[in-house]
Amino acid sequence: MGILEGKRLLVTGVLTDASIAFNVARLAQEQGAEVVLTGFGRLSLVERIAKRLPTPPPVIELDVQNTEHLDTLADRVGEHLDGLDGVVHSIGFAPQSCLGGNFLNTPWEDVATALHISTFSYKSLAVACLPLMKEGGGSIVGLDFDATKAWPVYDWMGVAKAGLESVNRYLARDLAKHGIRVNLVAAGPLRTMAAKSIPGFKEFEDSWPAKAPLGWDLADTVPAAKACLALLSDWFPATTGEIVHVDGGVHALGA
Repeated sequence: MGILEGKRLLVTGVLTDASIAFNVARLAQEQGAEVVLTGFGRLSLVERIAKRLPTPPPVIELDVQNTEHLDTLADRVGEHLDGLDGVVHSIGFAPQSCLGGNFLNTPWEDVATALHISTFSYKSLAVACLPLMKEGGGSIVGLDFDATKAWPVYDWMGVAKAGLESVNRYLARDLAKHGIRVNLVAAGPLRTMAAKSIPGFKEFEDSWPAKAPLGWDLADTVPAAKACLALLSDWFPATTGEIVHVDGGVHALGA
């Protein structure tokens, strides 16, 4: 019997089979969960990747900047599941001007886009799923990158992640009355589609594995996915507002 036996999960952000969200969905199914995925843009691509999962799940459209999509999300998920026990937020985007050492010159319009999609959407997704969770409680897990430091090239996406960490604490406060836990998994750098969009990402690739006390495999998203599964399970019943670091230990070190 798996640790997610009987759980009903909504997983966002499955772009390729190299994404953390893909392995969350895969491992969740292997551990007994029912899964529904969301996709944005070309849904056929997400549906193609979904066929690589043990049981190809339904894929529904979700643009977190689209109010109608959010307002109807619970009803559309409800066509496949009679409720939700867990939600995975794996959504982030920033225009190129927000990254790569352009911090002082980035226009507000681009920053606003990054904050809307990468930060505010965590709250939006939680509220949209609340009708399916407020009776039985559950767990919401978001994907993070340590925002306590100013990283090279990460720029306004780092600011967006700092906001995400703050939103995590406020959601934990406000959703606790519904029995909903809200936590983040701060993964180290991984060669995902999101990472490929960051100019200068090689700076992380070159230094992180050498810094990490436990070592770090830039191509292995399974450790981060496993942390998400643990938080989605019943094994952290009194943990909320937390950030679990899955980065080989780099966050714990000084210079």
